[in-house]
Amino acid sequence: MDIAIDRRIVVTGAVVLFTCFLTELMIAQPSEPSPAALIHRVVQNELNLEHQDNSHWMVQLKTQNKNGQMEVDEVVETNAGDLSRPIEINGHELTAQQRQQSDAQLGRNPAALRKMLKEKNEDAVKSQEMLRILPNAFIFTYGEHRGDLTQLLFKPNPKFHPSSHEAEVFHAMEGNVWVDEKQNRLAEMSGHLIERVNFGGGFLGHLDKGGTFDVQQQEVAPGYWELTVLNVQMNGKALFFKTIRVRQAYSRSDFKRVPDDLTIQKGVQMLKEQATHQGSQS
Repeated sequence: MDIAIDRRIVVTGAVVLFTCFLTELMIAQPSEPSPAALIHRVVQNELNLEHQDNSHWMVQLKTQNKNGQMEVDEVVETNAGDLSRPIEINGHELTAQQRQQSDAQLGRNPAALRKMLKEKNEDAVKSQEMLRILPNAFIFTYGEHRGDLTQLLFKPNPKFHPSSHEAEVFHAMEGNVWVDEKQNRLAEMSGHLIERVNFGGGFLGHLDKGGTFDVQQQEVAPGYWELTVLNVQMNGKALFFKTIRVRQAYSRSDFKRVPDDLTIQKGVQMLKEQATHQGSQS
């Protein structure tokens, strides 16, 4: 009899200890947020930081144009628009005459720069609106994990009703998002159109099924994330973005922080000094 009682005591004690251990483990390791909660948290952080970020940068921009030519430009952001100076075209450095012609045109058309800046800012507002609807436009599920990065797979939310042409395109996509859970930032988003999208019954434009896009950003300085890759390969016609075409590919690299209030004149000087520095190294 005594042995049986002892065994019950041992078993009961073991259960109690195991329960306490599990409780402490759950407290020490909080449960993973739902995919919806994670994407909402990341999007809200992105919007807050975009509103606060007034940083300007000098970058190398690699672009593929409509004819398939690859061009590398040195670009500097000023308070009146982006200045651009070609470095290479199809892997070949510019001739002395081409460099001279390019330098002569730098900053000589402030009106054109202001127009480009206005279009860039208008597109930024539209992009922020699309980002804002992201948590509601899609249903998210967890994918892979890669260090601090977590993949979220998305498909259209049938309960969401788009209220703009941009939202119509957005909502007709499936794809995935990679988020940095440590910093609550969007690292990459890619998707493809799962159906044709018509605007105004097709009279105002359309985009065919199967079109793809890929957008990437990364931390280029402590606390600063910038767009590094944009690849849009759509078939059709859409006019709602002024600075993004339906077929476009570019990448940005070699980020250098410049003053937030950089003027056109100082930007031109900075590009010429950069060209001189690059020339002395070659």
